[in-house]
Amino acid sequence: MKNIAVIGCGAAGMMAAIAAAENGGNVTLLEKNERPGKKLYITGKGRCNITNNTDTVDFFDHVCKGNKFLYSSIYSFDKDMVINFFEKRTCPVKVERGDRVFPVSDKSSDVIKALTEELGKLKVDIRYNTIVTDLIFDDIGEGQNNKTDEGQKKSTDKYIKQVKGVVLSDGEKLFFDRVIIATGGLSYPSTGSTGDGYKFAREIGHNITKLYPSLVPFNIEEGICEELMGLSLKNVRLSMYEIKETGKDILVFSDVGEMLFTHFGVSGPLVLRASALYNDEGNSYLEIDLKPGLDEKKLDDRLVREFDNANKRAFKNSLSELYPNKLIPIMIELSGIDPMKRCNEIKSEERKKLLEITKALRLNIISKRGYNEAVITRGGIKLNEINPHTMESKLCKGLYFAGEVMDVDAFTGGFNLQIAWSTGHLSGVSATED
Repeated sequence: MKNIAVIGCGAAGMMAAIAAAENGGNVTLLEKNERPGKKLYITGKGRCNITNNTDTVDFFDHVCKGNKFLYSSIYSFDKDMVINFFEKRTCPVKVERGDRVFPVSDKSSDVIKALTEELGKLKVDIRYNTIVTDLIFDDIGEGQNNKTDEGQKKSTDKYIKQVKGVVLSDGEKLFFDRVIIATGGLSYPSTGSTGDGYKFAREIGHNITKLYPSLVPFNIEEGICEELMGLSLKNVRLSMYEIKETGKDILVFSDVGEMLFTHFGVSGPLVLRASALYNDEGNSYLEIDLKPGLDEKKLDDRLVREFDNANKRAFKNSLSELYPNKLIPIMIELSGIDPMKRCNEIKSEERKKLLEITKALRLNIISKRGYNEAVITRGGIKLNEINPHTMESKLCKGLYFAGEVMDVDAFTGGFNLQIAWSTGHLSGVSATED
């Protein structure tokens, strides 16, 4: 029986501990907080978007980084298995818009309860308020090839270290055969995600890619956002362009959905998705198409009809059927049309300007918001240093990784939690095998 330590009692850590215990491991789960799943508790605004019910083949279209790396883990513990796991543990689920899967109760606490009860049944030793400060390992030099499951391609990478255990903040040393790091990233640091896993990985010799907050709102240059604070736009198209030195703007994101204006800029589902593809080192802007269902010709025809119907009414009184009331003063200002001008006096050039800002309302991005508001961290342990078939380090024998600590991330909609469940499960199973 393998003695296994799992560092981190979040989604990936709890699933890793469950999988390892189910597979015969003697598991100790080490958590710095006073209770499990602190970040999981606030996921999905407290409802916990467990996974996404999209076909597994299509799942990878929603992964931003680590697509091929995740094949083994996702296929070995896919969304159907995740759904079945919770359904069997008194946490029935439901599927909502966008194939997002939630607990029927809409309570993330029920997800955590299902996991902790299973940990209890499997007699996993959970130690709360326990801070791991260092790993214990031996230098074994080069010359020992990584092992892979039968039938898999043999790795030519060689271990240089072997994990032996962990050191706690009080100086106590705990020895284990295997250690799984599932400490998360840097997002929502108040939940305990403070980058400990990166420190442990660096000690071994792993490289960490540059880290950024992701799935996070944007700070916007234009002051109109503060004026529109609280306004939610539905069924609009949000596009994000990156400005290249060549002078050509490159479209990097475009989707239809919902967004929200805030005192600092913009937020909401569309914005969070766009942020996953934002180049933090570049220069980008957003364009909002307020009428994505109409092409320019149809929109122009609509404007002509609205102005004809309004006839001698003032321009400012003719827009209630086109825009939300809070947006009307902004559209008038940006159009440059005299608000008191009669609609039958509006020229085609003026109408064209209104059409342009309706189809492409531009907002210049200053930056993303910080880790305190980020759903996930983009970046992490370099994937070419981890065996994708086992989640084991290619540098340190017996050391495994799971979840956000690795350089993998996806769009919103339950995809990142699916990655946590899948990589956690695979690391747990692998850690028990010879």
